[in-house]
Amino acid sequence: METIFSNIGLHIDGIIHLSPNEAFNVLKNNAILLDVRENYETIGKTFGVENVIYLPKSEFLERFNELPKDKPLVIADSVGLRSKKIYIFLASNGFSNLANLNGGIVDWEKDGLPMNIDKGEMLTGSCLCQLRPKKRFSNTK
Repeated sequence: METIFSNIGLHIDGIIHLSPNEAFNVLKNNAILLDVRENYETIGKTFGVENVIYLPKSEFLERFNELPKDKPLVIADSVGLRSKKIYIFLASNGFSNLANLNGGIVDWEKDGLPMNIDKGEMLTGSCLCQLRPKKRFSNTK
């Protein structure tokens, strides 16, 4: 079956992996970015594109049926690991027009693609258990 992703990306073990630039180009052609990062991971940094659906992995099993099956989906997370698992899950549940964003938002930002950044909301802390938005962290002693 031909899809918008048929002639681009790396096709490995039945999964299509797109570079950030390839993903950006298909997003300009009516594909939808499915961001599966948890809410705390989206604080301060989001993808700067219009067609985005935020569906955190922790809510995914309960809500994945809300996703459009008739639109191409580029699945994204922080670095491309969870999104690969979501790809496999969706493919086994009747979704066929899928791609994984290789490198997630980390490589997206590194490649200079559009971002929405709120530096005051970005998280800071020495470990995951201590993460807080910078603006709140800097106001505490």
